[in-house]
Amino acid sequence: MVKKLLLTSLLLNSFISFSQEVVNSTRISLKKNHDVFQTVNEDRKEATLFISDKIKTQAIQLDKNMKIVDSISTERPNTKTYDMLIGYNISNNNTRLFWSSNDYQEIFTQLYDIPNHRVVTQQYSLALKEEKVLQKFNGKDNFYILSILKKGNSLKLHIFDNEGIHTEKIIDFNSFNFLKSDNTKTDFYGVLKDNLFDPSFSMQKINTNNPTSLIYSSKKRKCYFDKKQITITIDTNIDYTQVLTIDLENFNVTEKKFKQHLITGERTYQNSNSFYLENKLYQVKTSNDLLYLSIKDLDNKLLKEYDANTKKEINFKNSEMSLEGSDFGGKRNLASSSQFIYKVNNLFVGLSCYAVNQNTLITIGGVSAQQQSVGQATANQFGFIGALVGAAFFSPTMDNFNSYAGKKVVKIEGLFDHEDNHMQGDLKPLAFDKIRTFFDDNKDVSSQTLFKMQNVYYLGYYDNKTKEYTIRKFLD
Repeated sequence: MVKKLLLTSLLLNSFISFSQEVVNSTRISLKKNHDVFQTVNEDRKEATLFISDKIKTQAIQLDKNMKIVDSISTERPNTKTYDMLIGYNISNNNTRLFWSSNDYQEIFTQLYDIPNHRVVTQQYSLALKEEKVLQKFNGKDNFYILSILKKGNSLKLHIFDNEGIHTEKIIDFNSFNFLKSDNTKTDFYGVLKDNLFDPSFSMQKINTNNPTSLIYSSKKRKCYFDKKQITITIDTNIDYTQVLTIDLENFNVTEKKFKQHLITGERTYQNSNSFYLENKLYQVKTSNDLLYLSIKDLDNKLLKEYDANTKKEINFKNSEMSLEGSDFGGKRNLASSSQFIYKVNNLFVGLSCYAVNQNTLITIGGVSAQQQSVGQATANQFGFIGALVGAAFFSPTMDNFNSYAGKKVVKIEGLFDHEDNHMQGDLKPLAFDKIRTFFDDNKDVSSQTLFKMQNVYYLGYYDNKTKEYTIRKFLD
């Protein structure tokens, strides 16, 4: 009954409107034990909205205008075995979901063939006792699980293609040299095991299509996926950024090292990090009284460099120097660059870059240690988020949008043109800013999902008062 009501009502009420306006709305009864998430078919500019509880999952296919095309529902895999939804790929324009056991050794897939109203399932058993899973990636046709081998100095890629065939590829790192933060030699396994900055065997996945929170960009081990390659950046040593690129066609690895700006003095009181965007590496280096922003191409050529110190104000910013989540609570602006630089250097320093038309918005700052999980933070600010599906996978956009809850954050923002020159003027509101304003005025919502398609952000949410599930669109 709910399925018929949802499809019929969506078909009748779906309509197109302007930025920040409702593009789809339906009156349904949606209980709090439902998760809502989506997958995106970039080639066809379509999305599939999934509504899942402990028993069933319903798939609703949406066209590029968020109008309903069709829907199908099926039983959810056994929750006692498959307790995580870890990814998806696209097969003949149909979505295949990947469910997993907590240790990733048991995989169950569901291919939603919506036009023919059928769901095709497959099961896999992976021998992962000698591996540690690092990350997962959704490609155009393939779904990847990346792991580190406990013995040796290699990564392994588990590849699931669009026909559901599973293969494995070993990525060898024996020809590369690695250093710990104290300049002692190690191997790649040792770099990943190190927990001085990040938890052992963690590697933060970055999606540059969205504004990236400093919570994630401040991680020292990051990876970037663009369907043709996986780029890994390591900033555990303050003297350089080590960049490792895995070609997903021949599975060869290339390595480059990008030196950080040299700051004399005690290394203990220095910090550094980087961010990779559109074939450029952006690096930040700080001490208690110095800050450097360096921009380089992948040939290690320095394109631009900006600096600030206690006597030289930060002249490459377009925002106030803000402090949020301090012991005094609330948000306030810092009076001087010396305050900003000192506070940033004594937090987890990071920077993030986001393409805005032909320009680049760069955020530089520092964040405090993790206080609570992303799921907790999301629930605290936006209401209930279900426990069945990890929001970090299916709504990375929402994670970046709502990641600062419960943390101390110091940051500035600057806008730069395509030649990396700083641009003067006030910053225009991004879609994220408009969505925050929307949530300030609409707090009684749940089952949120946020995704981007064709440079448009779509926010889906259930209004607990009106009993409607609504999709709105927002533009930068």
